[in-house]
Amino acid sequence: MMINNNPFLSNDENTLVNEYTKKGYLIGKIQEQEAISWVRMSLINIAKEELKIKKTVSEDNFLDSIHEYLTVNQLNDFRLAMIRKMNLLPNFRENYYKIIKPYLDIIVGNELSMQLKVNLSIQLPQDNSSLLPIHADTWSGDSPFEVVAWIPLVDCYKTKSMYILPASKYPIIEENFKSMSDANTDDLFRSIEEDLKFLEIKYGEVLIFNQALPHGNRVNLENESRWSMNCRFKAVFTPYGDKKIGEFFEPISLKPASICGLNYNLPALG
Repeated sequence: MMINNNPFLSNDENTLVNEYTKKGYLIGKIQEQEAISWVRMSLINIAKEELKIKKTVSEDNFLDSIHEYLTVNQLNDFRLAMIRKMNLLPNFRENYYKIIKPYLDIIVGNELSMQLKVNLSIQLPQDNSSLLPIHADTWSGDSPFEVVAWIPLVDCYKTKSMYILPASKYPIIEENFKSMSDANTDDLFRSIEEDLKFLEIKYGEVLIFNQALPHGNRVNLENESRWSMNCRFKAVFTPYGDKKIGEFFEPISLKPASICGLNYNLPALG
């Protein structure tokens, strides 16, 4: 359903809302350049430490060319070490939120729960071990009130990026979901392949997408490695799925009125 010219929103906000509603995703430029530069440089430093690289490397293409420094067999251990160390950095999640906040405020709200740990995806060229088959997170119990905030650390395009089924095409899944229930992920991918869209998103931009829409990735056929981070957000007071508050999510921006309300006790009459 389109939301046209909500009088409580500005023209720019209405434009973003309509784009997200129509497509099921929104790509926008990062306004907090200092925060994204800090995050990217932090990951470069962690990667150099993990790989024991002491020589000077070009910051501009180091992440794109990470496949020159490690093999596919080393990738998973390397990625897990990166995730652990980056999430231990002071203010890492705060900077992640700061990067995406202007768009979350409009698409999700300003009283938010944030995933406890930010995820990192690294996909080397021709690597078939880092594939995320087509899926929708809601199919495995996630709340439809969640969004994924996806931040690339390199330019992502074609098979170096992720794909998604645009919201306008989702009725195809709804109408035929029962008949597709016995299909494997490759069969499902092929059945809607023509409708899937590989997203072009550059370093310096952010993506917010509806994780109830089918999405995934394929073998990276480009000559560069993909680095992208992802983290889920939802409005605090919306329903939770299998990922619960305190276990997977943490409230990060409760307002004073909500805090007062949560702590309120009606005085006893006697």
